[in-house]
Amino acid sequence: MKISKDEVKYVAGLARISFDEDEIDKLQSELSAVLEYADALNKVDTEGVAPTEHILPIKNVFRKDEAKESLPLEEVFKNAPDTEAGGFKVPKVIE
Repeated sequence: MKISKDEVKYVAGLARISFDEDEIDKLQSELSAVLEYADALNKVDTEGVAPTEHILPIKNVFRKDEAKESLPLEEVFKNAPDTEAGGFKVPKVIE
């Protein structure tokens, strides 16, 4: 499965990345190789193979969700650079 230069340019445009012609040629070759590999994987016979989520037999490893006593606020805020009204005070995020 080949990918065209126009498709490489289109995807680069979506990612807002610009490439020169040499880079586009290289990316076209590399992306085509990735797609050819994926196409080869699609041809593998997986009939009768059970789907797997993990290669090891893992059961739920989460602990029970039990309510426990929280840390005192003095301990929580001990390393905080600044606090206000019982919470962490952080700089305003400017877009």
